[in-house]
Amino acid sequence: MTASRADVVRVARSYMLTPFHHMERQPGLALDCAGVVICVARELGLVPPDFDVPAYTPSPDGSMLEWCDRYMTRLARGSEQAGDVLVAAIDLDPQHLCILGDYKHGGLSIIHAASRRDGTGVVVETRLMYSRVLKFVAAYALPGVA
Repeated sequence: MTASRADVVRVARSYMLTPFHHMERQPGLALDCAGVVICVARELGLVPPDFDVPAYTPSPDGSMLEWCDRYMTRLARGSEQAGDVLVAAIDLDPQHLCILGDYKHGGLSIIHAASRRDGTGVVVETRLMYSRVLKFVAAYALPGVA
């Protein structure tokens, strides 16, 4: 099946305010950052309904990039656009997945399950701004997105 980039953004935005919970895949009830990407792909029929990523820890271990390289198409830096997936490093290690959106004031936004140090958080959309804390690692196209 195919979907448009606008479809990816629309579905990701429908998950806004879903509470953060590690390894959860329940839009509206509980998601983590990988869960946002996986559930968008499932809902749009881009992957089988049981598609998931193997168990992972809340601490980065390098497996996120391996998984992304296996199931998505890596893009050249600077070619990413709304509807693509961003892998970001928070502090040092690649550990965070985001759906890129079209920011209402121009440029790109990220739609992602943002967790706080206390383990709480929700799916939010914020302007994409790289910093010493949030660093670009890679961008990917979901399978079947045109």
